Amino acid sequence: MTPVRMRRVAIVAPREAMRSALVRVAEAGCVEIDSIDCIDDAGSVGPSAAPGSAVRRLRHARVEPPRAILSVAPPDLDSLERAGRTDLLAGEAQLEERLGGAVPHGAVAALAGWCPAADVPATAERLAGAGAALVPLRAPRGADPPTLLRGTGAVRRSFAPLVRTYGTVPYTDLDPTMPAGIVYVVMFGVMFGDAGHGALLLLAGLLLRLGRPRRARPLRPLWPFIAGAGLTSALAGVAYGEFFGPTGVLPVLWLNPLQEPMRLLIAAVEFGAVLLALAYGVGIVNRWREGGPTGALYALSGIAGAALYFGLAAMGGAASLHRAEWAYAGAALAGTGLVLAGTGLFAVTGGGPGGVVQVGIQLFDGVLRIGSNVVSFARLAAFGLTHAALGAIVWQGTTALAGWGPAGLPAAVVLFVVGNALAFALEALVAGVQALRLEFYELFSRVFEPQGRPFHPWRLPVLDGDGPMAAPPRGDPPGKETT
Repeated sequence: MTPVRMRRVAIVAPREAMRSALVRVAEAGCVEIDSIDCIDDAGSVGPSAAPGSAVRRLRHARVEPPRAILSVAPPDLDSLERAGRTDLLAGEAQLEERLGGAVPHGAVAALAGWCPAADVPATAERLAGAGAALVPLRAPRGADPPTLLRGTGAVRRSFAPLVRTYGTVPYTDLDPTMPAGIVYVVMFGVMFGDAGHGALLLLAGLLLRLGRPRRARPLRPLWPFIAGAGLTSALAGVAYGEFFGPTGVLPVLWLNPLQEPMRLLIAAVEFGAVLLALAYGVGIVNRWREGGPTGALYALSGIAGAALYFGLAAMGGAASLHRAEWAYAGAALAGTGLVLAGTGLFAVTGGGPGGVVQVGIQLFDGVLRIGSNVVSFARLAAFGLTHAALGAIVWQGTTALAGWGPAGLPAAVVLFVVGNALAFALEALVAGVQALRLEFYELFSRVFEPQGRPFHPWRLPVLDGDGPMAAPPRGDPPGKETT
């Protein structure tokens, strides 16, 4: 549950071999080189780009270049310009920008960057073939390495967009991809609880796994996510006794949402309280990894916030169970959390009366947020109840039409199919959005404080040939490529 470990590295090569070394770096695609971001991966040149020869020719072409490509051997730039090979010109422009950032020292030059620790030996061996070296360095004090989350496994890859949509995980933090995905599909299932609808969603995920339909193949990596949401929805539907509505096909194993809404509501809030407690636990670990014991102790998303949360929870439990000793213990714990959080917040203010007022407002907001975040999980019950109500309306209309005899049976079938299709589409959208909201605002806001920097390795396809002079036919690759 940690990001990929990064190593600070230097690319060191004789000046005349630096181009060949950089070509191998681009081909490997696992090193992020420190440079001015004036040329993006598509080859677009910014106003601050060094006016190298390839850059000038690329500007002179005045066309939107295709994806940049590098050739192994230095190409004839004049021939590339005449042939309209803006893809190769864009690759040379990127290479020129990185060559311009190299630090010379005598007969050699060097570039610094970051590389996943596991890829350092293989990359060093690749560069050795060009007479260059990849030298591990000690990371500079205060430097934050870029973040690369582990992408092994189909399930992890399908859950990754949840975290990326929120932001970049700081390098020192835990990687929440798997827990976040599991929590999301569980919350979705609670709100979308219908065995029939869940089975359809599960089937859609399995069809994506098989590459069907062909138009949906770009969504194929998401099949575990969709299948997981369908599975949890089907399980919740079995617990509710819902199969395309209250059709009576399944018995109620736990509760009927329409008959016991308060019980469902209490269960949803209790489930949310447990998730918030776990989020505080992850937040404490992250604050500790980011700023040491002090950072974890005084943060509202760290130990101070957790003490406030559990203190308020104990006071709430004391009120419902009439346990005075719980109330005293909870008040003491919550007060400790307020003092710790207030101390940490005051330390970052300008001090004086203004700082005291600012701290008071932030603490008040923190207490309100805890209460509102716990209550916010009631939406799990509310939208689960809405789903059940829609299913009941469709089923009641279906049975009413079927009661008219043979004349009403076709209309009943149409109403059942259309009504369930509309309920499926509407509730899938609502449940998906609401689960995402709970994930981001209630949970991730406690797990993350700073934002990390994503790992952007320099990666370009490389032509094995000597840089063809003629433009390739439209739609065909410009030559044999290796990635």
